[in-house]
Amino acid sequence: MSTYRCSVCNMGVDASCSDCKTPLENGSITLDTGSVVQISKCPKCEGKIKSPICCGQDMACSA
Repeated sequence: MSTYRCSVCNMGVDASCSDCKTPLENGSITLDTGSVVQISKCPKCEGKIKSPICCGQDMACSA
């Protein structure tokens, strides 16, 4: 399971899919502009969410 951690306050977040209870994995998508966005994705359902934000910035994932 991916653990996202805030570089400002050190809070950590573990996430899982509420539909199938599968732990989310770290991933990324490339936007049409060429920008790469960090996401969390479900390997079973293939759902995606933007990575968590804390203290006004994206939380980093060590996975």
